[in-house]
Amino acid sequence: MALVLQAKDAVEWDYRGEGAVNLVLAYCGNSPNFVGKVLRIQKVPRNKPENSHSALTKHECLLWGEVEGIFSAPTREIAEQLYVQHVMRPLLGSEHVDPGICVLVSREFLEAVERKVLRQRPSKRVDAAKVNPLCDSVLLIADHSMFPHGTFSGYIKEDYCISVEIKVLFSTSILFASRPYMFIWEENAVKRSTTRFRMHQALKLHQGEISQISKYDPLDLFSRSKDRVRRAIRSLFITPQNNFRVFLNGGLVFGGMGDTTDSTCNGVDQGFDDALRHIILAKDGLHQKYFVELVAEAAYRSSLLDRLLEVQKLDVVDIEGAIHAYYDIVSKPCLVCQEKDENKLSGKYSYLHSLSRDEGLKIVKNYLISATAKDLSMMISFRSRENVDPDPSYRAVFLESTNQCFDYKASFIDLDMKPLKKMEYYYELDRKIVSCYVQMEEAEKVAENGQGIKETSNSD
Repeated sequence: MALVLQAKDAVEWDYRGEGAVNLVLAYCGNSPNFVGKVLRIQKVPRNKPENSHSALTKHECLLWGEVEGIFSAPTREIAEQLYVQHVMRPLLGSEHVDPGICVLVSREFLEAVERKVLRQRPSKRVDAAKVNPLCDSVLLIADHSMFPHGTFSGYIKEDYCISVEIKVLFSTSILFASRPYMFIWEENAVKRSTTRFRMHQALKLHQGEISQISKYDPLDLFSRSKDRVRRAIRSLFITPQNNFRVFLNGGLVFGGMGDTTDSTCNGVDQGFDDALRHIILAKDGLHQKYFVELVAEAAYRSSLLDRLLEVQKLDVVDIEGAIHAYYDIVSKPCLVCQEKDENKLSGKYSYLHSLSRDEGLKIVKNYLISATAKDLSMMISFRSRENVDPDPSYRAVFLESTNQCFDYKASFIDLDMKPLKKMEYYYELDRKIVSCYVQMEEAEKVAENGQGIKETSNSD
């Protein structure tokens, strides 16, 4: 696409949301080039100098050099688009991943966008980062919260489309069940039996990011059991935090904008219930219940979760093993080995350091691909139909509770390439998560024992 977005074009882009790295804008104009699309614009931390997000580092080029075109990519934006196209798309399925295209932008466009969306952004995000005005391009991708525009006699009333965005996250214990993970320290053995999500919830509670621990369990979502998948969706709905959002025709109607992870659904939200009336044909008070059933049915029937789990399983040594290969790749002394008592190493980490460079690169590369799969979101969009016969362009799901048929499409979003330098961050975060969870468990045991002693004393 040869055009360059200018300052005047900013009025045609509305704020949709953002993560830690990117701002997302939805198109609200009439240009056929952009209808049904969103822009992903890179941000820059406010406490760091502006930069143009230059291309990959020399060690990242070594890691991803086999990916077509990535070595010569002039900017990180283009390199990340190639990563999604040539690495993640084949793994997750071309029908579920849109790698997008890079669109040129002027600095004036980026500055105009920054001014336009400032008041809509969560204060926490505003304080942390701003639009990077030095980027030459942004990523244009399909708006997965909507169906493509068009007419079809099977639609009911208007083209109402409801979409749910689920941050699936991952279950460490699922991965451990398929391999011994010999590189995990014995003091971290809890990782073999407890999901990463549950342990991370404990850390977030300790840090004040949430006020209660979610009952969501990724084991349920990946279980291939309809009842357990429904339980997982219900748990996400009750305590959405930043892991469950709902859109009606592209507009957010349920869930947070990323300002905080502490979001809980208590009772019936009338605005959300009104939005569901456009899609779910049910008596008052039942729309949300049946919506959860609809989402669970689609998640259960689609192949997305099976595909996703296989990509997550590319992590074969856990961060406690991959960090050693990382230090070899960047040609630095291994800080982990220096920290640990040599008598405790027992040769298992020496094995990792004895691997060839290609073997070490494969371990780290697969770990980072897995990290992308553990942090992405799944978007499922629904369009109700009067006719039972589905549109052949999409899959169909039948909601028995309301006797309705829906077209649905499922996609993966937020497939960011993880920077190689984040390996050290992942290792330190893992330590914090496990340590906090173990301390929480110990405190609960002490409290339970104390309560037991008190009850015994009172009975005497």
